Amino acid sequence: MQKPNQGGKEHFWLSSAFSEGRERRKLPPQASSPSLAPAAVPQMEGEDAARRRTVSSEYRKKLLQYKELETRVRTVRESLRASKKEFAKTEDDLKSLQSVGQIIGEVLRPLDNERLIVKASSGPRYVVGCRSKVDKEKLTAGTRVVLDMTTLTIMRALPREVDPVVYNMLHEDPGNVSYSAVGGLSDQIRELRESIELPLMNPELFQRVGIKPPKGVLLYGPPGTGKTLLARAIASNIDANFLKVVSSAIIDKYIGESARLIREMFGYARDHQPCIIFMDEIDAIGGRRFSEGTSADREIQRTLMELLNQLDGFDQLGKVKMIMATNRPDVLDPALLRPGRLDRKIEIPLPNEQARMEILKIHAAGIAKHGEIDYEAVVKLAEGFNGADLRNVCTEAGMSAIRAERDYVIHEDFMKAVRKLNEAKKLESSAHYNADFGKD
Repeated sequence: MQKPNQGGKEHFWLSSAFSEGRERRKLPPQASSPSLAPAAVPQMEGEDAARRRTVSSEYRKKLLQYKELETRVRTVRESLRASKKEFAKTEDDLKSLQSVGQIIGEVLRPLDNERLIVKASSGPRYVVGCRSKVDKEKLTAGTRVVLDMTTLTIMRALPREVDPVVYNMLHEDPGNVSYSAVGGLSDQIRELRESIELPLMNPELFQRVGIKPPKGVLLYGPPGTGKTLLARAIASNIDANFLKVVSSAIIDKYIGESARLIREMFGYARDHQPCIIFMDEIDAIGGRRFSEGTSADREIQRTLMELLNQLDGFDQLGKVKMIMATNRPDVLDPALLRPGRLDRKIEIPLPNEQARMEILKIHAAGIAKHGEIDYEAVVKLAEGFNGADLRNVCTEAGMSAIRAERDYVIHEDFMKAVRKLNEAKKLESSAHYNADFGKD
């Protein structure tokens, strides 16, 4: 019985030793071999640092490659966009070369919702249809349209034909003129703004009161008093189209051409409301009519009659206002001056002493001056001067300073200039006006 017991103890000892060795093998190297730990840690840190450096350098290389690829993609996209534009332009050019031309016509009158009578530019008249994309409400009598070459279908509507003379009237820049740059004409500015600016900016005021706003204004007075300057100030301070017309430029040697220009001018103004038409030197076409005269005089009379018809015809002007200017109001035709055509006549007189002071200070504001300038003494010597003369005084004062090799103007320069212009004024003949004109 003792042998089995001894064999059991021996078996227990062997199994415990085996399990202890197995657990010792499972321990990490630091625990199983503590003597190697101090040398292994720096080696592993060095390997990690080298690995990080390698990874960061690889990352920088990849980042540079990405930026290069991004730049290349952007360049390719731009070239692709340019190629697409060039392709579209080439395609349009090919279409324009291969396409058939179209006919320009004019709508005479609509028959129904689908058919219209048009007149082609070559002369014949046709009953045609309309393309579905074209707005039929715009196809009124007199509208210019484009007709297909084969089917004569209306393809699109064209804008009103504008004469180059009228087009140049619109694109003449009035400049940047403020009301403060117009001296001595405060009452005239108020009347002009009431007649032109107020109906265009606040038409509801006239509707509330129940009156019709004035259609036109006549500015009359001696030359150089600021009639054109007032019109330029109105055009600069109102957000509206501005047509500047020199009346003498309308006159044409061919019969009917001058009247046609008047019609086109008013038609263009009606299509581009609000619009202000300024006709300078209106006495060139607005003189009194008489029975005797040459063919040129009769052409001027026909032009005046067309102007009267446009001012007071069946077609309402709407937001189209007229400003006329002249220095010869006594020669104008009475039919042009009656209320309903030119409702207000505003006299632009020669400036008085206070007005001359304001005008002189406005023109002298931009001049380099030295010392005190006695404007009152200059104004007293400038009796009978208009605004243009006072501006000339400032110019002559500057010329005097240049002759004296100075870059500034002194009081004596102004006095020399006004004395010199006083002598020149004696050569001018004073204009005589009808004292009763414009006074009811």
